[in-house]
Amino acid sequence: MGADRGVVEGRQAVAVLAALRASPLRFPFTSTPWRCWGHVLGGAVFGPLLLALLAALLLIGTGLSVVGVGLVVLLGVALAGIPVGALERRRLRLVEPVPVPDPHRALPGVGGRARLRTRLRERATWRELGYTALFALVLSVVDLAFTALLVFCGALVVSPLVVWALAPETVMLIPGRAVPGPGAALPATAVGLAGLLFCGYAGALLTAGRVRLVRFLLGPRPEGLGRQVLELTRSRARLVDAFEAERRRIERDLHDGAQQQLVALSMTLGLAAYELRGRADDDPALALVDRARGEARQALEQLRDLVRGIHPQVLTDHGLAAAVAEVALRHPVPVAVDIDLPDRLPGPVETTAYFTVTEALTNAAKHSGATAVTVHGRVDDGRLVLQVTDDGRGGADPAAGAGLQGLADRIAILRGRLMVTSPIGGPTRLRVEVPCSGS
Repeated sequence: MGADRGVVEGRQAVAVLAALRASPLRFPFTSTPWRCWGHVLGGAVFGPLLLALLAALLLIGTGLSVVGVGLVVLLGVALAGIPVGALERRRLRLVEPVPVPDPHRALPGVGGRARLRTRLRERATWRELGYTALFALVLSVVDLAFTALLVFCGALVVSPLVVWALAPETVMLIPGRAVPGPGAALPATAVGLAGLLFCGYAGALLTAGRVRLVRFLLGPRPEGLGRQVLELTRSRARLVDAFEAERRRIERDLHDGAQQQLVALSMTLGLAAYELRGRADDDPALALVDRARGEARQALEQLRDLVRGIHPQVLTDHGLAAAVAEVALRHPVPVAVDIDLPDRLPGPVETTAYFTVTEALTNAAKHSGATAVTVHGRVDDGRLVLQVTDDGRGGADPAAGAGLQGLADRIAILRGRLMVTSPIGGPTRLRVEVPCSGS
Protein backbone atom coordinates (compact mmCIF):
# COMPACT_ATOMS: atom_id res chain seq x y z
CA MET A 1 0.00 0.00 0.00
CA GLY A 2 2.99 2.19 -0.33
CA ALA A 3 3.40 2.77 3.42
CA ASP A 4 5.63 0.13 4.91
CA ARG A 5 6.83 2.55 7.55
CA GLY A 6 3.41 2.49 9.21
CA VAL A 7 3.18 -1.20 10.00
CA VAL A 8 3.07 -2.40 13.56
CA GLU A 9 2.77 -6.14 14.13
CA GLY A 10 1.29 -6.65 10.67
CA ARG A 11 -1.22 -3.82 10.95
CA GLN A 12 -0.66 -0.27 9.79
CA ALA A 13 -0.33 2.13 12.71
CA VAL A 14 -2.50 5.19 13.18
CA ALA A 15 -0.56 8.45 13.39
CA VAL A 16 -2.87 9.95 16.03
CA LEU A 17 -2.47 6.98 18.35
CA ALA A 18 1.28 6.93 17.74
CA ALA A 19 1.50 10.58 18.79
CA LEU A 20 -0.68 9.91 21.85
CA ARG A 21 1.45 6.97 22.96
CA ALA A 22 4.69 8.84 22.34
CA SER A 23 3.84 11.71 24.69
CA PRO A 24 0.47 11.38 26.45
CA LEU A 25 1.02 14.38 28.76
CA ARG A 26 2.16 16.77 26.03
CA PHE A 27 -0.38 15.50 23.53
CA PRO A 28 -3.21 18.00 24.40
CA PHE A 29 -0.80 20.90 23.82
CA THR A 30 0.27 19.82 20.32
CA SER A 31 -1.41 20.51 17.00
CA THR A 32 -2.81 16.99 16.71
CA PRO A 33 -5.97 17.59 18.82
CA TRP A 34 -6.77 20.66 16.73
CA ARG A 35 -6.51 18.62 13.53
CA CYS A 36 -8.70 15.91 15.05
CA TRP A 37 -11.28 18.54 16.01
CA GLY A 38 -11.17 19.94 12.49
CA HIS A 39 -11.79 16.50 11.04
CA VAL A 40 -14.76 15.89 13.37
CA LEU A 41 -16.15 19.36 12.66
CA GLY A 42 -15.96 18.65 8.93
CA GLY A 43 -17.95 15.46 9.46
CA ALA A 44 -20.54 17.36 11.52
CA VAL A 45 -21.06 19.78 8.63
CA PHE A 46 -20.84 17.32 5.76
CA GLY A 47 -22.88 14.51 7.32
CA PRO A 48 -26.26 16.26 7.58
CA LEU A 49 -25.87 17.66 4.07
CA LEU A 50 -25.13 14.17 2.77
CA LEU A 51 -28.12 12.74 4.61
CA ALA A 52 -30.43 15.39 3.14
CA LEU A 53 -29.08 14.78 -0.37
CA LEU A 54 -29.45 10.99 -0.15
CA ALA A 55 -32.95 11.29 1.25
CA ALA A 56 -33.97 13.65 -1.56
CA LEU A 57 -32.49 11.40 -4.24
CA LEU A 58 -34.19 8.33 -2.78
CA LEU A 59 -37.56 10.09 -2.71
CA ILE A 60 -37.15 11.39 -6.26
CA GLY A 61 -35.89 8.08 -7.58
CA THR A 62 -38.64 6.08 -5.92
CA GLY A 63 -41.33 8.49 -7.09
CA LEU A 64 -40.13 8.59 -10.69
CA SER A 65 -39.22 4.90 -10.97
CA VAL A 66 -42.56 4.19 -12.64
CA VAL A 67 -41.56 6.31 -15.64
CA GLY A 68 -37.99 4.99 -15.82
CA VAL A 69 -36.20 8.24 -14.97
CA GLY A 70 -36.17 7.30 -11.33
CA LEU A 71 -34.07 4.24 -12.09
CA VAL A 72 -31.28 6.52 -13.28
CA VAL A 73 -31.56 8.51 -10.06
CA LEU A 74 -31.45 5.33 -7.98
CA LEU A 75 -28.39 4.23 -9.96
CA GLY A 76 -26.80 7.52 -9.00
CA VAL A 77 -27.59 6.76 -5.35
CA ALA A 78 -25.91 3.37 -5.70
CA LEU A 79 -22.80 5.06 -7.08
CA ALA A 80 -22.87 7.93 -4.58
CA GLY A 81 -20.43 6.10 -2.36
CA ILE A 82 -17.61 6.51 -4.90
CA PRO A 83 -17.27 10.31 -4.62
CA VAL A 84 -18.04 10.18 -0.90
CA GLY A 85 -15.28 7.59 -0.43
CA ALA A 86 -12.84 9.71 -2.42
CA LEU A 87 -13.71 12.75 -0.30
CA GLU A 88 -13.35 10.80 2.95
CA ARG A 89 -9.95 9.45 1.92
CA ARG A 90 -8.88 13.00 1.13
CA ARG A 91 -10.31 14.40 4.38
CA LEU A 92 -8.38 11.78 6.30
CA ARG A 93 -5.11 13.39 5.20
CA LEU A 94 -5.81 16.09 7.78
CA VAL A 95 -5.00 13.62 10.57
CA GLU A 96 -3.25 10.74 8.79
CA PRO A 97 -0.09 11.40 6.73
CA VAL A 98 -0.21 7.97 5.05
CA PRO A 99 -2.88 8.13 2.32
CA VAL A 100 -5.48 5.40 1.93
CA PRO A 101 -5.15 4.02 -1.64
CA ASP A 102 -8.07 3.99 -4.03
CA PRO A 103 -9.53 0.47 -3.96
CA HIS A 104 -10.88 0.70 -7.50
CA ARG A 105 -9.06 -0.61 -10.54
CA ALA A 106 -7.66 1.95 -12.93
CA LEU A 107 -9.60 1.97 -16.21
CA PRO A 108 -7.62 4.08 -18.69
CA GLY A 109 -9.26 4.47 -22.08
CA VAL A 110 -12.40 2.58 -21.03
CA GLY A 111 -15.76 3.84 -22.28
CA GLY A 112 -18.53 5.07 -20.04
CA ARG A 113 -20.69 1.95 -20.18
CA ALA A 114 -17.80 -0.41 -19.55
CA ARG A 115 -16.60 1.76 -16.69
CA LEU A 116 -20.10 1.77 -15.16
CA ARG A 117 -20.40 -2.03 -15.42
CA THR A 118 -16.99 -2.48 -13.86
CA ARG A 119 -17.74 -0.17 -10.96
CA LEU A 120 -21.04 -1.90 -10.25
CA ARG A 121 -19.28 -5.27 -10.13
CA GLU A 122 -16.55 -4.14 -7.77
CA ARG A 123 -17.03 -4.89 -4.09
CA ALA A 124 -15.35 -1.62 -3.21
CA THR A 125 -18.29 0.28 -4.71
CA TRP A 126 -20.75 -1.39 -2.35
CA ARG A 127 -18.45 -1.00 0.65
CA GLU A 128 -18.28 2.71 -0.13
CA LEU A 129 -22.07 2.86 -0.36
CA GLY A 130 -22.33 1.15 3.02
CA TYR A 131 -19.88 3.62 4.51
CA THR A 132 -21.88 6.48 3.02
CA ALA A 133 -25.07 5.25 4.69
CA LEU A 134 -23.24 4.68 7.99
CA PHE A 135 -21.69 8.14 7.80
CA ALA A 136 -24.97 9.89 7.05
CA LEU A 137 -27.02 8.06 9.70
CA VAL A 138 -24.61 7.34 12.55
CA LEU A 139 -21.15 8.88 12.23
CA SER A 140 -22.48 12.35 11.50
CA VAL A 141 -24.61 12.18 14.67
CA VAL A 142 -21.50 11.28 16.67
CA ASP A 143 -19.64 14.16 15.05
CA LEU A 144 -22.48 16.56 15.84
CA ALA A 145 -22.60 15.43 19.47
CA PHE A 146 -18.85 15.83 19.88
CA THR A 147 -18.95 19.23 18.19
CA ALA A 148 -21.73 20.33 20.56
CA LEU A 149 -19.66 19.19 23.54
CA LEU A 150 -16.63 21.01 22.20
CA VAL A 151 -18.60 24.23 21.66
CA PHE A 152 -20.12 23.96 25.15
CA CYS A 153 -16.70 23.53 26.77
CA GLY A 154 -15.36 26.48 24.78
CA ALA A 155 -18.32 28.59 25.95
CA LEU A 156 -17.58 27.72 29.57
CA VAL A 157 -13.96 28.77 29.11
CA VAL A 158 -14.92 32.25 27.89
CA SER A 159 -17.90 32.60 30.27
CA PRO A 160 -16.23 35.38 32.36
CA LEU A 161 -15.90 37.46 29.20
CA VAL A 162 -19.51 36.74 28.32
CA VAL A 163 -20.65 37.82 31.79
CA TRP A 164 -18.55 40.96 31.61
CA ALA A 165 -19.85 41.84 28.14
CA LEU A 166 -23.53 41.20 28.88
CA ALA A 167 -23.45 42.71 32.42
CA PRO A 168 -23.78 40.69 35.61
CA GLU A 169 -26.96 39.07 36.74
CA THR A 170 -28.14 38.50 33.19
CA VAL A 171 -26.22 35.29 32.43
CA MET A 172 -27.41 32.03 33.97
CA LEU A 173 -24.78 29.32 33.93
CA ILE A 174 -27.02 27.32 36.27
CA PRO A 175 -30.78 27.36 35.57
CA GLY A 176 -32.54 29.73 37.96
CA ARG A 177 -29.34 31.37 39.26
CA ALA A 178 -27.73 34.40 37.65
CA VAL A 179 -24.02 34.98 37.81
CA PRO A 180 -23.27 38.05 39.95
CA GLY A 181 -20.04 38.92 38.13
CA PRO A 182 -17.12 37.73 35.98
CA GLY A 183 -15.27 36.37 38.98
CA ALA A 184 -18.12 34.08 39.85
CA ALA A 185 -17.80 32.50 36.38
CA LEU A 186 -14.19 31.38 36.91
CA PRO A 187 -15.25 27.93 38.19
CA ALA A 188 -17.08 27.47 34.91
CA THR A 189 -13.87 28.36 33.12
CA ALA A 190 -12.05 25.63 35.04
CA VAL A 191 -14.76 23.14 34.11
CA GLY A 192 -14.51 24.23 30.48
CA LEU A 193 -10.72 23.78 30.45
CA ALA A 194 -11.13 20.28 31.92
CA GLY A 195 -13.73 19.58 29.28
CA LEU A 196 -11.40 20.74 26.50
CA LEU A 197 -8.66 18.54 27.92
CA PHE A 198 -11.09 15.62 27.84
CA CYS A 199 -12.11 16.53 24.29
CA GLY A 200 -8.46 16.48 23.25
CA TYR A 201 -8.08 12.84 24.22
CA ALA A 202 -11.62 11.85 23.21
CA GLY A 203 -11.24 13.49 19.80
CA ALA A 204 -8.01 11.58 19.25
CA LEU A 205 -9.66 8.24 20.02
CA LEU A 206 -12.69 9.13 17.91
CA THR A 207 -10.50 10.12 14.98
CA ALA A 208 -8.33 7.00 15.32
CA GLY A 209 -11.47 4.87 15.10
CA ARG A 210 -12.52 6.76 11.99
CA VAL A 211 -9.09 6.19 10.41
CA ARG A 212 -9.35 2.45 10.92
CA LEU A 213 -12.93 2.38 9.67
CA VAL A 214 -11.98 4.27 6.51
CA ARG A 215 -9.04 1.95 5.88
CA PHE A 216 -11.27 -1.08 6.38
CA LEU A 217 -14.20 0.03 4.22
CA LEU A 218 -12.68 2.51 1.78
CA GLY A 219 -9.23 1.00 1.20
CA PRO A 220 -8.03 -2.03 -0.77
CA ARG A 221 -9.12 -5.34 0.70
CA PRO A 222 -7.27 -8.66 0.93
CA GLU A 223 -9.62 -10.33 -1.54
CA GLY A 224 -8.38 -7.95 -4.26
CA LEU A 225 -4.80 -8.83 -3.44
CA GLY A 226 -5.79 -12.50 -3.37
CA ARG A 227 -7.19 -12.27 -6.88
CA GLN A 228 -3.96 -10.65 -8.05
CA VAL A 229 -1.89 -13.42 -6.45
CA LEU A 230 -4.14 -16.04 -8.05
CA GLU A 231 -3.75 -14.41 -11.46
CA LEU A 232 0.03 -14.22 -11.00
CA THR A 233 0.08 -17.91 -10.06
CA ARG A 234 -1.92 -18.81 -13.16
CA SER A 235 0.27 -16.65 -15.40
CA ARG A 236 3.35 -18.28 -13.90
CA ALA A 237 1.95 -21.72 -14.69
CA ARG A 238 1.14 -20.59 -18.23
CA LEU A 239 4.69 -19.27 -18.57
CA VAL A 240 6.14 -22.63 -17.54
CA ASP A 241 3.89 -24.49 -19.97
CA ALA A 242 4.73 -22.10 -22.79
CA PHE A 243 8.44 -22.50 -22.08
CA GLU A 244 8.17 -26.28 -22.19
CA ALA A 245 6.14 -26.19 -25.42
CA GLU A 246 8.69 -23.90 -27.06
CA ARG A 247 11.54 -26.13 -25.88
CA ARG A 248 9.90 -29.20 -27.41
CA ARG A 249 9.31 -27.35 -30.68
CA ILE A 250 12.96 -26.28 -30.91
CA GLU A 251 14.14 -29.77 -30.04
CA ARG A 252 11.85 -31.30 -32.67
CA ASP A 253 12.92 -28.83 -35.35
CA LEU A 254 16.60 -29.44 -34.65
CA HIS A 255 16.18 -33.21 -34.60
CA ASP A 256 13.92 -33.54 -37.62
CA GLY A 257 15.26 -30.61 -39.63
CA ALA A 258 18.85 -29.45 -39.28
CA GLN A 259 20.13 -32.74 -37.88
CA GLN A 260 18.68 -34.79 -40.75
CA GLN A 261 20.02 -32.33 -43.31
CA LEU A 262 23.50 -32.59 -41.81
CA VAL A 263 23.29 -36.38 -41.97
CA ALA A 264 22.23 -36.19 -45.61
CA LEU A 265 25.04 -33.72 -46.32
CA SER A 266 27.61 -36.03 -44.71
CA MET A 267 26.34 -38.97 -46.76
CA THR A 268 26.45 -36.91 -49.99
CA LEU A 269 30.02 -35.83 -49.26
CA GLY A 270 30.93 -39.46 -48.58
CA LEU A 271 29.54 -40.50 -51.97
CA ALA A 272 31.41 -37.63 -53.63
CA ALA A 273 34.65 -38.72 -51.95
CA TYR A 274 34.07 -42.31 -53.11
CA GLU A 275 33.58 -41.18 -56.72
CA LEU A 276 36.68 -39.00 -56.63
CA ARG A 277 38.80 -41.84 -55.23
CA GLY A 278 37.59 -44.08 -58.08
CA ARG A 279 38.96 -41.61 -60.61
CA ALA A 280 42.18 -40.34 -59.06
CA ASP A 281 43.55 -40.54 -55.53
CA ASP A 282 45.67 -37.43 -56.01
CA ASP A 283 42.76 -35.18 -57.06
CA PRO A 284 42.98 -31.90 -55.00
CA ALA A 285 39.18 -31.86 -54.75
CA LEU A 286 39.26 -35.11 -52.77
CA ALA A 287 41.05 -33.45 -49.85
CA LEU A 288 38.50 -30.62 -49.83
CA VAL A 289 35.60 -33.09 -49.86
CA ASP A 290 37.15 -35.08 -46.99
CA ARG A 291 37.63 -31.85 -45.07
CA ALA A 292 34.05 -30.79 -45.69
CA ARG A 293 32.85 -34.23 -44.62
CA GLY A 294 34.80 -33.98 -41.37
CA GLU A 295 33.40 -30.52 -40.66
CA ALA A 296 29.87 -31.77 -41.37
CA ARG A 297 30.44 -34.66 -38.96
CA GLN A 298 31.74 -32.23 -36.33
CA ALA A 299 28.75 -29.93 -36.83
CA LEU A 300 26.44 -32.93 -36.45
CA GLU A 301 28.10 -33.89 -33.17
CA GLN A 302 27.80 -30.33 -31.89
CA LEU A 303 24.16 -30.23 -32.92
CA ARG A 304 23.51 -33.51 -31.10
CA ASP A 305 25.17 -32.10 -28.00
CA LEU A 306 22.99 -29.01 -28.32
CA VAL A 307 19.82 -31.08 -28.60
CA ARG A 308 20.94 -33.17 -25.65
CA GLY A 309 21.59 -29.98 -23.68
CA ILE A 310 18.16 -28.57 -24.45
CA HIS A 311 16.44 -31.62 -23.02
CA PRO A 312 18.21 -34.98 -22.91
CA GLN A 313 16.19 -37.97 -24.01
CA VAL A 314 17.25 -39.91 -20.94
CA LEU A 315 15.53 -37.31 -18.78
CA THR A 316 12.30 -37.82 -20.67
CA ASP A 317 12.56 -41.63 -20.65
CA HIS A 318 14.10 -42.45 -17.26
CA GLY A 319 13.85 -39.38 -15.07
CA LEU A 320 16.10 -37.06 -13.11
CA ALA A 321 18.37 -39.58 -11.38
CA ALA A 322 19.36 -41.31 -14.63
CA ALA A 323 19.90 -38.00 -16.45
CA VAL A 324 22.18 -36.66 -13.71
CA ALA A 325 24.09 -39.96 -13.62
CA GLU A 326 24.69 -39.69 -17.37
CA VAL A 327 26.00 -36.13 -17.00
CA ALA A 328 28.27 -37.28 -14.16
CA LEU A 329 29.84 -39.95 -16.39
CA ARG A 330 30.84 -37.33 -18.97
CA HIS A 331 32.02 -34.75 -16.42
CA PRO A 332 35.80 -34.09 -16.23
CA VAL A 333 35.66 -33.98 -12.39
CA PRO A 334 34.64 -37.14 -10.50
CA VAL A 335 31.00 -36.81 -9.47
CA ALA A 336 29.27 -38.96 -6.86
CA VAL A 337 25.51 -39.06 -7.46
CA ASP A 338 23.12 -39.96 -4.65
CA ILE A 339 19.59 -39.22 -5.86
CA ASP A 340 16.81 -41.39 -4.47
CA LEU A 341 13.32 -40.40 -5.57
CA PRO A 342 10.17 -42.41 -4.86
CA ASP A 343 8.46 -41.61 -8.16
CA ARG A 344 8.84 -39.57 -11.31
CA LEU A 345 8.47 -35.84 -10.70
CA PRO A 346 6.44 -33.40 -12.82
CA GLY A 347 8.16 -32.41 -16.04
CA PRO A 348 8.89 -28.76 -15.09
CA VAL A 349 10.41 -29.86 -11.77
CA GLU A 350 12.64 -32.48 -13.40
CA THR A 351 13.76 -30.09 -16.13
CA THR A 352 14.55 -27.26 -13.72
CA ALA A 353 16.39 -29.58 -11.34
CA TYR A 354 18.39 -31.12 -14.17
CA PHE A 355 19.60 -27.82 -15.56
CA THR A 356 20.39 -26.58 -12.08
CA VAL A 357 22.63 -29.58 -11.49
CA THR A 358 24.31 -29.28 -14.90
CA GLU A 359 24.97 -25.56 -14.34
CA ALA A 360 26.47 -26.30 -10.92
CA LEU A 361 28.68 -29.04 -12.36
CA THR A 362 29.79 -26.76 -15.20
CA ASN A 363 30.73 -24.02 -12.73
CA ALA A 364 32.62 -26.52 -10.58
CA ALA A 365 34.65 -27.69 -13.57
CA LYS A 366 35.37 -24.21 -14.96
CA HIS A 367 35.87 -21.99 -11.94
CA SER A 368 36.26 -23.82 -8.63
CA GLY A 369 39.27 -26.06 -9.25
CA ALA A 370 37.39 -28.88 -7.53
CA THR A 371 38.67 -32.44 -7.47
CA ALA A 372 35.39 -34.05 -6.37
CA VAL A 373 31.71 -33.19 -6.54
CA THR A 374 28.73 -34.80 -4.83
CA VAL A 375 25.08 -34.53 -5.87
CA HIS A 376 22.49 -35.46 -3.26
CA GLY A 377 18.74 -35.46 -3.89
CA ARG A 378 15.69 -36.45 -1.87
CA VAL A 379 11.99 -35.64 -1.61
CA ASP A 380 11.25 -34.13 1.79
CA ASP A 381 7.74 -33.08 2.84
CA GLY A 382 6.51 -32.68 -0.72
CA ARG A 383 9.60 -30.74 -1.86
CA LEU A 384 12.51 -31.86 -4.00
CA VAL A 385 15.72 -31.01 -2.15
CA LEU A 386 18.93 -31.10 -4.20
CA GLN A 387 22.39 -30.26 -2.93
CA VAL A 388 25.53 -30.02 -5.08
CA THR A 389 28.81 -29.79 -3.13
CA ASP A 390 32.34 -29.41 -4.48
CA ASP A 391 35.69 -29.21 -2.69
CA GLY A 392 36.94 -26.27 -4.75
CA ARG A 393 38.36 -22.92 -3.72
CA GLY A 394 34.94 -21.34 -3.01
CA GLY A 395 34.13 -17.67 -3.36
CA ALA A 396 31.21 -18.16 -5.74
CA ASP A 397 28.98 -15.08 -5.93
CA PRO A 398 25.46 -15.58 -7.37
CA ALA A 399 25.24 -11.86 -8.13
CA ALA A 400 28.44 -11.84 -10.16
CA GLY A 401 27.10 -13.66 -13.20
CA ALA A 402 23.89 -14.41 -15.03
CA GLY A 403 24.16 -18.21 -14.69
CA LEU A 404 23.15 -18.67 -11.06
CA GLN A 405 20.84 -15.67 -11.17
CA GLY A 406 19.05 -17.15 -14.18
CA LEU A 407 18.69 -20.46 -12.34
CA ALA A 408 17.30 -18.64 -9.30
CA ASP A 409 14.73 -16.89 -11.49
CA ARG A 410 13.75 -20.15 -13.14
CA ILE A 411 13.39 -21.89 -9.78
CA ALA A 412 11.34 -18.98 -8.45
CA ILE A 413 8.79 -19.57 -11.21
CA LEU A 414 8.08 -22.95 -9.57
CA ARG A 415 7.87 -21.32 -6.12
CA GLY A 416 11.23 -22.80 -5.20
CA ARG A 417 14.42 -21.25 -3.90
CA LEU A 418 18.13 -21.47 -4.57
CA MET A 419 20.71 -21.08 -1.80
CA VAL A 420 24.47 -20.84 -2.41
CA THR A 421 27.07 -21.12 0.36
CA SER A 422 30.62 -20.60 -0.85
CA PRO A 423 33.15 -19.28 1.68
CA ILE A 424 36.67 -18.47 0.56
CA GLY A 425 38.61 -21.72 0.59
CA GLY A 426 35.50 -23.82 0.01
CA PRO A 427 33.54 -25.91 0.01
CA THR A 428 30.77 -24.59 -2.24
CA ARG A 429 27.24 -25.85 -1.55
CA LEU A 430 24.32 -25.18 -3.87
CA ARG A 431 20.97 -26.16 -2.39
CA VAL A 432 17.71 -26.22 -4.36
CA GLU A 433 14.21 -26.66 -2.92
CA VAL A 434 11.31 -27.00 -5.35
CA PRO A 435 7.71 -28.05 -4.57
CA CYS A 436 6.98 -31.35 -6.25
CA SER A 437 3.63 -30.00 -7.44
CA GLY A 438 5.48 -28.07 -10.14
CA SER A 439 3.15 -25.08 -9.88
